[in-house]
Amino acid sequence: MSQPAAIASAQSNATQTGIRSGIGGLPQRLVQDGILDESAMMNAMAESRERRVQLVTWLVSQKLVAAREVAIAASQEFGVPLFDLDALVPDQDTIRLVNEKLLAKHRVLPLAKRGKRLHVAVSDPTNLHGIDEIKFQTGLTIEAVVVEDDKLQAAVNRAIEVSETSVLPKLDEEGLDLDSLDVEIDDQTEAEAVTRDEVEDAPIVRYVNKVMLDAIRRGASDIHFEPYEKQYRVRIRVDGVLREVAQPPVQLSQKLSARLKVMSRLDIAERRVPQDGRIKMKLSKSRSIDFRVSSCPTLFGEKIVLRILDASAAMMGIDALGYESFQKDLYMAALARPQGMILVTGPTGSGKTVSLYTGIGILNTEGTNISTAEDPAEIVLPGVNQVNVNPRVGLTFASALRAFLRQDPDVIMVGEIRDLETAEIAVKASQTGHLVLSTLHTNDAPQSLTRLMDMGVKPYSIATAVSLIIAQRLARRLCQNCKEPVKLPVEAAIKEGFTEEEANDPKFRVHRPVGCNQCTDGYRGRVGIYEVLPVTDAIGRIILAGGSAPDIRDQANSDGIWDLRTSGLHKVRTGMTSLEEVNRVTVE
Repeated sequence: MSQPAAIASAQSNATQTGIRSGIGGLPQRLVQDGILDESAMMNAMAESRERRVQLVTWLVSQKLVAAREVAIAASQEFGVPLFDLDALVPDQDTIRLVNEKLLAKHRVLPLAKRGKRLHVAVSDPTNLHGIDEIKFQTGLTIEAVVVEDDKLQAAVNRAIEVSETSVLPKLDEEGLDLDSLDVEIDDQTEAEAVTRDEVEDAPIVRYVNKVMLDAIRRGASDIHFEPYEKQYRVRIRVDGVLREVAQPPVQLSQKLSARLKVMSRLDIAERRVPQDGRIKMKLSKSRSIDFRVSSCPTLFGEKIVLRILDASAAMMGIDALGYESFQKDLYMAALARPQGMILVTGPTGSGKTVSLYTGIGILNTEGTNISTAEDPAEIVLPGVNQVNVNPRVGLTFASALRAFLRQDPDVIMVGEIRDLETAEIAVKASQTGHLVLSTLHTNDAPQSLTRLMDMGVKPYSIATAVSLIIAQRLARRLCQNCKEPVKLPVEAAIKEGFTEEEANDPKFRVHRPVGCNQCTDGYRGRVGIYEVLPVTDAIGRIILAGGSAPDIRDQANSDGIWDLRTSGLHKVRTGMTSLEEVNRVTVE
């Protein structure tokens, strides 16, 4: 007996056993196993029929039954193998055997092809209509395996996204003309014009424009175009994590890089050295997006990375960044001071620029003269005098700072303090009636103070100039639609940093990501985790005495300052992020 026939037979038998209650098959199995009571199941069946949603999907989406329990029950009821989608990386060639419309319509995912048999993941084995449609389209014998519904939905969404960008697009989307999307391109020299004509054929233009637009729609921060020996890969960074979205033919490698270099005003003929450029894409009369472009020669061509710079993202307001109320008060108090230095520290991609620009946005009034020196300026702000440093012509951070001090400044922002000269000028500026904002690359706030001492800045200058240090990380925010509470073992909770009282509380729960059609792998957006350290008199005395970062840390702890780990665990308690995310971005 074939598998679909066996499923139909099992469904019929189960229906006979449950005929008195009016339900059979998988619903009857779930009721018999005590997973859901009969009245709740009857209501769920009626509601899923009314909304034309598969019963399994409805049960899981409404959190009436855990996806794992439904999968186990379906496997046992119909004799279909149970499979964990996390154990397999889907093969795109196999997925492409089935039309993406069928994937979305029937919520199925091809896993592997063995001869004339195609193994397909389903969450509801009774979906015989879907299995028959796939069999008709592929001409293959279909073997179903049962998987968890939430994991299947996330996997199908990813497969469709990859499919949509893996071929050259043919249709315009959302009224945007992919052929003539307004991208500012400088006039090229006559010698370059021939090269430009070669790369501006319609398919390449449309493909690049579509990848860029898709990345914007999905809230990506970066786009990576990566050539390899036998493949070409396009990845985007969403919520801090890179994801592959396309594999265009490797033969298009040079054309894609040439098109991107034309758009960013780079030298098309030069492929031996790294180059930096910028793209401005107008989406409408009122909105445009800037891209910072970096090309780097690799073994098999030029890798090009686009950083998406959306000014609106930096103008969300301080309340949207994730500061605790007392941390926000400390930051606002430092911004309100007429002089002093505010340092923001953290690794690349931790949101330092957004924190700085949020502060600049608060200070940006008619009565304030603000100047910034950046490498390069990522966000354009009207009312702020922004300078791009250019060491090749002698315009360094230090020389820009000197120029600012001769132009009657109130607020100065330095993109990064990299050397002693810049540090000393910034410190002197903060001591002579100016508010200075800048960044450092250190792991936490106490290390920022010792880093300045290591550079050669005098301890007295540090103690009197620096008023506030903000260390930060970005963690992915849990999807509020599908997050699931989890009880941690007492020993594990204490080891992670929770108190014994919390760990022993029967009601204490953390949340884990699940995944649904409204998020990516259980996460949606990001939230900041902060350590906001004011330089108090006590900390100033430690600096003057040449104290170490641990000494400053001990004093901060005694003053009640939350470090990054403490702030992260608080966001775990409130269900804003998961413990796994906090462990990923912070160190105990």
